[in-house]
Amino acid sequence: MCFELVFFFFSQYWTVLYVNLSDLVFPYLVYCFYIKIFYELIVSALFNFSETVVTCDGFVQSLSCDTGVISVQSATYGRTSSQICSAGRPRSQISNTWCSKNVPVIFKRCNGLRTCEFKAQGLARPDPCFGTYKYYTTNYICITAETSVTCDRGYGYLKCEHGKIQINTANYGRTDKTTCSQGRPSQQLQNTNCFSPNALDFVSKSCNGLDTCKVYAKRTGLTDPCFGTYKYLAISYSCLHHKICEYLFATQFILLSSGSVFRIL
Repeated sequence: MCFELVFFFFSQYWTVLYVNLSDLVFPYLVYCFYIKIFYELIVSALFNFSETVVTCDGFVQSLSCDTGVISVQSATYGRTSSQICSAGRPRSQISNTWCSKNVPVIFKRCNGLRTCEFKAQGLARPDPCFGTYKYYTTNYICITAETSVTCDRGYGYLKCEHGKIQINTANYGRTDKTTCSQGRPSQQLQNTNCFSPNALDFVSKSCNGLDTCKVYAKRTGLTDPCFGTYKYLAISYSCLHHKICEYLFATQFILLSSGSVFRIL
């Protein structure tokens, strides 16, 4: 069966996006997961549910979700406007507005968390435009998900009352100084830029498609990304069931807003 998604957005211009789903070779649940996330992205865009946070270089950037978890859509560092973060700066530091660089570490640091706070400095190297005073611009949405945090050498339990587990994000490391900090010496909590390169793959293979899943937060099977730092396993996951796909596949036209249509052909 071949499905093709077509999205029409009426703003200052037409935007048409075609995605041929027959080219995707995901298992059923993974396929449903991407449909669900894609749907949430479209709804967020149409109804302006996304948040954009701009933080001047050297200050603290804070992202948060009242419900759900953070899903970063874009994160850049540089300067594209002479007005933003310009107070008290000489003209020579704000005149270059053709300076922008993606910052992947913000995706790693914040995705799957309910709140994310970090000092916006030194995250994008090398410097994309030396001598220009820059700022960080992060756009994100809040997606529906469950969360689990397990301190090092502890056991975590993921459970779906309805549906099957689908892992969104997973990290074995440390991204703040407070989580799993009780009784730990300060030197074991200082490194908050600690990410395991294989945690997502490892947890996904262990838990995807199950009703319940027991995870062990230990270096066995997980790469130790920061020796000497006390780590924890942080996971966000969704519970997917057949009704999600049945609803989306059966719907021919979903009217999202005036002049905006989500069509499954």
